[in-house]
Amino acid sequence: MPGQIPYIIANEGCERFSFYGMRNILTPFLITSLLLSIPEHLRAAMAKEVFHTFVIGVYFFPLLGGWLSDRFFGKYNTVFWLSLVYCCGHACLAIFENNINGFYFGLFLIALGSGGIKPLVSSFVGDQFDKSNRSLAQKVFDAFYWIINFGSFFASLLMPIFLKKFGASVAFGIPGILMFIATVIFWSGRKKYVHVPISAKNPHSFLNVVRTALFGNQKGAGTGIAVIGMIAAVGSLTLIPAIGIVAAFCLALVLVLGFGGIGAWMQLETARGTHPDEAVDGVRSVLRILVVFALVTPFWSLFDQKASTWVLQADAMTKPEWFQSAQMQALNPALVMILIPFNNLILFPLFKKLGIELTALRRMGLGIAFSGLAWIVVGFMQLAIDGGDAISIVWQILPYALLTFGEVLVSATGLEFAYSQAPLAMKGVIMSFWNLSVTIGNLWVLLSNSSVKSPAVTEQIKQTGISVTAFQMFFFAGFALLAAFLFALYARTYKMQNNYRSA
Repeated sequence: MPGQIPYIIANEGCERFSFYGMRNILTPFLITSLLLSIPEHLRAAMAKEVFHTFVIGVYFFPLLGGWLSDRFFGKYNTVFWLSLVYCCGHACLAIFENNINGFYFGLFLIALGSGGIKPLVSSFVGDQFDKSNRSLAQKVFDAFYWIINFGSFFASLLMPIFLKKFGASVAFGIPGILMFIATVIFWSGRKKYVHVPISAKNPHSFLNVVRTALFGNQKGAGTGIAVIGMIAAVGSLTLIPAIGIVAAFCLALVLVLGFGGIGAWMQLETARGTHPDEAVDGVRSVLRILVVFALVTPFWSLFDQKASTWVLQADAMTKPEWFQSAQMQALNPALVMILIPFNNLILFPLFKKLGIELTALRRMGLGIAFSGLAWIVVGFMQLAIDGGDAISIVWQILPYALLTFGEVLVSATGLEFAYSQAPLAMKGVIMSFWNLSVTIGNLWVLLSNSSVKSPAVTEQIKQTGISVTAFQMFFFAGFALLAAFLFALYARTYKMQNNYRSA
């Protein structure tokens, strides 16, 4: 095992404590403190909107971090300097607990810092391995994911208590201290790391090949599809008054990527000659990966709502006076720490003995399906709450267990999948696209919440005889199950790659 790995793992544990420590108390703090000027019946919806907008930012900025790393500063330097930005964001949250503009600026800095380093730390782990020891990489990615949840567990358990007993300055300040410690640990290992050189500006890069395919000398139907996507993207910006600037901008990005990707796929062969076969084949490989990422986005729609929709549901459930609704989220990382070793030591070997190979894509497809099952359970619990039944918060253990099992199958597997499938020159950017799938997942949540604000839509839902909240829960469950089915169909045709560097 490379000796530098402990520095990266320890850094990640502290950084994840800092992130989940502030993230998991964000919704309760907004509702009980920062948004008190908003009418009470609108407060919960506004808190959800702020939370998911923040998460969108966190998973959008990996695009910037990946680009800066791959083209200018390298992974180590980009992670170090953005970590300092991250620390400043935490300081703003602690200082501006009663100033909405200062607090939101702190959220922006955390989104920039956390998002910017997110794809780089995981790909930096992969850089420490080569083809001679790549068998250890999956174990380290699992350990990497385990330490993320180790930090998340203690943050989820302790921060709601600190928020209640000591106030927002302390509750948001402690994660800031942990982030500073994470930065120091990462800096301490600087002389031990493998530093993959920055790629020189490449005339045959992914974007250059796509540009040639779409707008080169041989334009065709694919060009028309890409142009339609651009026009639709500009049109989506007119929705800013209805869905907000962040959601509208992300929707525009999705339209450009979606239509542009389809158009490039149709005309990619026209780029041969202008670009070498290796570059063109690499772009086709990336486009195949992006289809996988797109089909994972519904999972993130469901997963990230455990820190918003599920916390709000927990508020309406019976529980001991000392227990805070947000503390229920500690169950998720606790289960992850149990399930990762259980899967690797017992479940996966058992399936292998039975002659069933749980490939990375099979695991991810199953994970999406399990998230859908979790939301079916949550939906039925909401029906009981809406009917006036006193439901204990203990019942949330079941959907948490289903969702967490799905998370382990999707997220832990996806990290290694994204790295192994990416061409060598595009590790940072591909990991950024993996994180962008989380942004798009949260975009679906914002669009769903915006749609139910329409009186016409609300009236249609009322005619079903169930509440808007319960309807949305069953909608998201169906969304995930449909995605799991489509994922399974696509996985049958996907050809796995081995893109680790040579020894």
